[in-house]
Amino acid sequence: MVSSILPDATRRASPGAGSSRGPRKARGKVTKSETRVLVLPGYMNSGPGHWQTRWEAAHAGFERVRMPDWMHPDCEAWCAALEAAVQRAPAGVRLAAHSLGCLTVAHWAVHHASAATREKVAGALLVALPDPHGPEFPRDARGFDPVPLAALPFASVVVASSDDPYGGVAFSERCAQAWDSRWVEIGARGHINAESGLVDWPQGYEWLMSAGKQGG
Repeated sequence: MVSSILPDATRRASPGAGSSRGPRKARGKVTKSETRVLVLPGYMNSGPGHWQTRWEAAHAGFERVRMPDWMHPDCEAWCAALEAAVQRAPAGVRLAAHSLGCLTVAHWAVHHASAATREKVAGALLVALPDPHGPEFPRDARGFDPVPLAALPFASVVVASSDDPYGGVAFSERCAQAWDSRWVEIGARGHINAESGLVDWPQGYEWLMSAGKQGG
């Protein structure tokens, strides 16, 4: 299913478009009833204006996966960090990934996750897939190619922009089909990051929370 919404153009920006520092959290402890979400930024991390950071600051159940090196991403190391985070998380955890974080989720789910951790994931939002063969793919990133083209073991929604400089619509749609994901194209929003004008991005939050549910 394809949606053409939020068509405003965006200017080209770096993948994370912001500081590598995490969000400041002025909130209480996570309650048992609150959905747990692991946040996976891409290359250079997500800065304060990024929708991932804003979600994490607003919701007690959101936790950023701390990668060992944001500037020199290594696929195996990032997958190991995700595996450890899912091991610590309760069953029913959701994944909110952006850019290189999306490829990390795919590699982890297909090649690195244990059966127990795979079963814990209720759904994933995979936003702005970067193409390892594209001209803008970070040269410092290692081990992300080839992208796994097998069905993911949990429900997922892949979101693409029509003018993303890091990955084309055709690449994104091909991955979504291989992963058995729902695919959504939201118009010209660049790399769907802090520069895209999404602010708290309520539509993305809805896709994250509805993945795997009836009608989601």
